[in-house]
Amino acid sequence: MSRTVLVVGAGIAGLSTARALGRHGLECRVVERRRHRSPAGLGLNLPGNAVAALATLGAADDVRAAGVPVTRREYRTAGGRLMFALDEALFWSGTAGSICARHQVVLDALTAGVSVDHAVAVASLEQQADGSVEVRFADGSEDRVDFVVAADGVHSTVRSALAPAAPRPSLMTAASWRFITADPGVDCWTAWTSRGRTFLLIPVAPGEVYAYASSSQGGDTAADPTWLADAYADFPEPVTRAIAQALAAPAPPYHAPVEEVRIPTWHHGRVTLVGDAAHATGPVWAQGAAMAMEDAIVLADVLAGTEDWSTVGPVWEQVRRPRVEHVQAATDQMSRLAGLPPWLSHPLAPVMGPRAYRAAYRPLRTPPPSATPTP
Repeated sequence: MSRTVLVVGAGIAGLSTARALGRHGLECRVVERRRHRSPAGLGLNLPGNAVAALATLGAADDVRAAGVPVTRREYRTAGGRLMFALDEALFWSGTAGSICARHQVVLDALTAGVSVDHAVAVASLEQQADGSVEVRFADGSEDRVDFVVAADGVHSTVRSALAPAAPRPSLMTAASWRFITADPGVDCWTAWTSRGRTFLLIPVAPGEVYAYASSSQGGDTAADPTWLADAYADFPEPVTRAIAQALAAPAPPYHAPVEEVRIPTWHHGRVTLVGDAAHATGPVWAQGAAMAMEDAIVLADVLAGTEDWSTVGPVWEQVRRPRVEHVQAATDQMSRLAGLPPWLSHPLAPVMGPRAYRAAYRPLRTPPPSATPTP
C-alpha cells in the first residue's frame, strides 16, 4: 500500500527527513513557506556525530570536500593565554571526523535529489478518523496525507497549532553575532572567553573563518554591530582583526536570538516534530544539525518498519528523547560553568573543560539507537 508523508520545512531537518525516507522508498512531499531558499552564507560546526549522520544520508562527501576538518580545539583567555587544548581528531577517531563548513554547502549536499515546493505555507492540520491528516495551506489548497513531519524550526507554525509553546532564551546568551571573514591568523577551532563574553573562530574554508560572538553569562548582545568592536576591544588581535574586517564588509554581521524549545511531547497522533521545532538547544556543543539529522534517520527507520503509523510518534520519541535530553543537560551544565566569574572559571577550566567535553560527546560517539515497534 502506498502511503505519503508531508514534510513541512526545507532546512536541514526537513531535507534530512526527505533523504532518510527516500532510503526506504517512502514517498514524501517537502513544502517550504519561503519563496526562495535564502542565502545561507554562515558556517556550521559539525562534530563527529553530525558528519556520521551526513554519511548515513549519503551527503558527507561534498561537505568533506568543501569544509575544513576540525582537528584541535583551543580555549583561551581574553589575554590570549591558553587554558587548555583538546585533540578533536583523536577523540572522534574511529567514528567520523569533525568538520566546519558553510551552511550553504550542507544544504546543497542534502538538497541533491530532493524536490521542494517553495512558497507553500501550512495554515492548519486536522487528523481524520481514517488515520489520515488533512492539511490546509495558506493559498486555500488542501492535501490529505498519511503522516506529517514538522521540520519548520524554532518558530514552528505546526508546533504552535498543536501545542503552543514559546521558545525561551538560552541560559548562556539571549542573542549572538555570526559572520564569515578572511582568516585573521588562526589554525584551529579557537575560543576566547572573559568577563561575560565569548568569541569563537573556526576555519571554514581555505583562507576563511566562521566567527561566533555572544555573552557567556546569560546576557544580551546589542543589535548594533558596533557592539562587537566595543565588547571585544581588549581581546587578542585575531579577534579584533576579524571584527574589523566584518564591520568593513558590505553586508553586516548576522545578529539573531539564541532560543531553546523545551516541550513535554514531540508528537500528536500522526504529526511529529523534528529538529529545532521539537527541541532547539543553545549551540554550546554544536548539536542542532546533528540532532536534526539523527531525528530524521531514526524517524524514517521507524516509519519504514511499522504498519500502524499511529504508533510511530510515541515509539520514535521514546527512542530519541534520552539522547536529546543528554545534549540539553550537557548544554545547561556548560552554560552554568561558562557563567562563572573569570577568577573562578579560569583556574577550573583546565580540569572542568576537558571533563565537560568528554562527558558531552562520549555518548554521541556511538550511532543513535533506532527501534521499530513489535507487530
